[in-house]
Amino acid sequence: MLEIMTHSPEHELTKKTIARLLEIYAFAKTISLHGYGSTMYRKEALARGLEPDECYCLGQPKELSDLAIEFVITSGGIDKLAVYAGLGVSEVWFWQEQQRSVYRLRDRQYEWVPRSELLPDLDLSLLASYVQPLKQPEAVRAFYEAIR
Repeated sequence: MLEIMTHSPEHELTKKTIARLLEIYAFAKTISLHGYGSTMYRKEALARGLEPDECYCLGQPKELSDLAIEFVITSGGIDKLAVYAGLGVSEVWFWQEQQRSVYRLRDRQYEWVPRSELLPDLDLSLLASYVQPLKQPEAVRAFYEAIR
């Protein structure tokens, strides 16, 4: 199953703001973070595919991302965690308004975890406090100053 959706300007601004904040965090902490944007991933044998809002590999580039990030504006749609599990993505973050949920793949199932295990020193609450889509450049600079 493949779900493709068009996104609103609000969705795109929020997604890009969070992506920039995460990328400046990786830069400040000298973490090797490879951004793949919204690359579509498929496993034909499993008949599964998904296009995350943002995805990243840590360390070296890989065929599949280590981290997928989904920005939820509305509810519904397919069970994305089931698809990500079939693809083997290590960690999935869901952002809905100012709420964050982090899921870690264990034994082919996701389990909620209180913080990222890929980026254990990242304070997601701090990052979320800088999610200001209409003040994106200022928010990114201020976040960088806060974490240096």
